[in-house]
Amino acid sequence: MPTDSFFHYQNGSLYCEGVPVSEVSKQYGSPVFVTSKASILSQYHAFEEAFQSLNHLTCYSVKANYNLEVIKVLVDAGCGFDVNSGGELFRALKAGAEPSKIIMAGVGKTAEEIEYALSTGIMMIKAESQSELILINEIAKKNNLVAPVGIRVNPNVLAETHPYITTGDSEEKFGIDETLAEETFSLIKRLENLNLIGLDMHIGSQIFDTLPYYEATLKLLGVKNIAESMGFEIEHIDIGGGFPVTYNAEKPATPIAEFAKKLVPILSNLNAKVIFEPGRYMVANASVLLTKVLYRKQNYKDKIFLIVDSAMTELLRPSLYKSHHDVLAVAKKDNEILADIVGPVCESGDFFARARKVGDVQEGELLAVMSSGAYGSVMGSNYNARLKPAEVLVSGDAHKLIRKRESYEQLIQNEML
Repeated sequence: MPTDSFFHYQNGSLYCEGVPVSEVSKQYGSPVFVTSKASILSQYHAFEEAFQSLNHLTCYSVKANYNLEVIKVLVDAGCGFDVNSGGELFRALKAGAEPSKIIMAGVGKTAEEIEYALSTGIMMIKAESQSELILINEIAKKNNLVAPVGIRVNPNVLAETHPYITTGDSEEKFGIDETLAEETFSLIKRLENLNLIGLDMHIGSQIFDTLPYYEATLKLLGVKNIAESMGFEIEHIDIGGGFPVTYNAEKPATPIAEFAKKLVPILSNLNAKVIFEPGRYMVANASVLLTKVLYRKQNYKDKIFLIVDSAMTELLRPSLYKSHHDVLAVAKKDNEILADIVGPVCESGDFFARARKVGDVQEGELLAVMSSGAYGSVMGSNYNARLKPAEVLVSGDAHKLIRKRESYEQLIQNEML
């Protein structure tokens, strides 16, 4: 992510909105995630503007960043929510989300999660197999309920993205194959405690090309026609998420308005509400991970390593996906060096960048790993018994702690000796 109006240099120092990020580190330590409230809201409003002509509900995909305060920012803005587990549902409700604006996904929901979701009165549970539909029906019957359900359809459309984040073709585990639609609808007719109200798809993440969305949406609308021909009233058509963001200025994301140009014409005259599930789009560029340079060393090949106090335990994406994150010196430098920026974890894959040009920082100085708001903290771990970092929200000239740094005692609080 290049610097923008939310993260920018002022008098040679990196700021988040009106706050120098060095002051955040000074108060809360390092490593620390720093999040811009204005950035989140800017992305939300841009998305709403792009699709304003549609009867729609935007449901933020909670898995991208489930900090309670991040969710609450979007609750207050009027957003809906897409949750993928009982834990994410619990978080959304704790942050004040309206159950009627929550949809639940997940290819492997447990009976306990299904029962919990039904008890809260959420909008719908999106089923991803016929076996799951049978289970939802059994649980609803036991509780004297009629469960509102949607079907996640696998449209067999391949979107060009990282193989670990493509979800809409026949090689992946997600959804019910489009060719099984009629068979699945016949099953639902026999399950008296289900009410089919929605159809859903999700074809992947970080998809730059608008065409796969168009093709998959046409297929989903074809499935809707089948459902209606069999007597179902489909109230919701869920297009999913996966809209791209810019991590690297050399590979700018396709503007959301371009997706709207492609999708709005084929969705405008539906007798159903359209649901979108952006996650990364909302929060990826809203946060940076501040980290301190612990050691700077050089080997016999003159290769420079910057060893920092954060690791794959805080931001796994570079190790898992080989994903690009810009890394900036918090105190702007006139000169640059070529260095590997690596963490302290006992894995060779523990790095943020390799052979990267970065400001000529010295030991004790701060770096900012940009675009860390999505799939950052939420994919963190305690590997090497490391403590999870603090998280801070900035709004204008003010900032507040939204997650305390973990303690050693918290590491073992659920264990018994």
